[in-house]
Amino acid sequence: MSCSVSPMATTNELELPPEEVIFGVSEAMALVQRQVETAGRANVPVLLGGQSGTGKEVMAKLIHCRSPWRTGAFVKVNCPAIPGTLLESELFGYERGAFTGAYAAKLGRVETAEDGTLFLDEIAELEPALQAKMLQLLQDGRFCRIGGHQERQVEVRVVCATNHDLAQDVEAGLFRRDLFYRINVLSIVLPSLSERLEDIPELVRYFIDKYSAKYERPAPPLNNRILRMLETRPWPGNIRELENVGKRYVILGTEEAFATPAVNGPSSHGISRTNLAGTSVPTAPALPGDSEESLKSIVRHAVKGLERDIILRTLEATRWNRRRAARALRISYAALLYKMREAGVPPMRGVHADKFPEAIDLPGEQKS
Repeated sequence: MSCSVSPMATTNELELPPEEVIFGVSEAMALVQRQVETAGRANVPVLLGGQSGTGKEVMAKLIHCRSPWRTGAFVKVNCPAIPGTLLESELFGYERGAFTGAYAAKLGRVETAEDGTLFLDEIAELEPALQAKMLQLLQDGRFCRIGGHQERQVEVRVVCATNHDLAQDVEAGLFRRDLFYRINVLSIVLPSLSERLEDIPELVRYFIDKYSAKYERPAPPLNNRILRMLETRPWPGNIRELENVGKRYVILGTEEAFATPAVNGPSSHGISRTNLAGTSVPTAPALPGDSEESLKSIVRHAVKGLERDIILRTLEATRWNRRRAARALRISYAALLYKMREAGVPPMRGVHADKFPEAIDLPGEQKS
């Protein structure tokens, strides 16, 4: 593949897994492959849907590489990770003197993606004012920098991704109907990992080979019993979760890496897990001879698991009101959305309150 090069990739040189790994052998991904072929050839907006962790960014890069604009830049914008007050300037740039500290004009990511692809990740989180400006860009390719009076013309391919049901967001008044129709010219919904279980052996071997080379730690080959066990897991975090499992196997070098993290929090012996037989076992302590890198990686993974559990409990306690949950956790709303996406936590919009326990007292909030 022409876009697949070394890890030192620029915006024009994208590192992608082999196509046999991306698409696998499942029927669900065979349909996606045909849709990607069609999307690559057409210079129209594409909307990528699917759960968090299903590989939407990889698919966006692949569409870029299949398009006539593959020699241009692939520019990603993570919409929830950038506060709304800054996102407009990141997208559209600004002129000198537009605001305090604007000592020189700056190109936005839209201009950086000229003759290439602009990838808007989690576009459902775009604020209404920016939705209107993005609509104008998609309609006629025109926009204004902040503080500018002259309209600029760009030729850019737009690919958007979301794990929301945007049609429901439109009906709820959370997303502009006209913008939805503009970005939804071609729609590709990526299946969850549980819908393509037959692809797991090829995927996990790819991740093990990738991190064995990165960490210079050869991993023992997988046996059929382990592969069958992996095909029975629910995989709520999808491919991102499977990648973490492969990385953990490279670091630990034992079947303990495939244990399922518990959701009940830490035990008196450390973060408890479930072993292959389904019984709870404590985390193994550091052993003499283990490298410092391995210990740090294990601790980092355990902390991520605990962080995900805390976020889930807080969201349940606030009945999935994400802004209230962010205040309770004393982090920004954008930071919470980013952490939810990284941890594979679904947005859970539209869930009835009676499905969750009564609200608990949260840090940083006053009792009513």
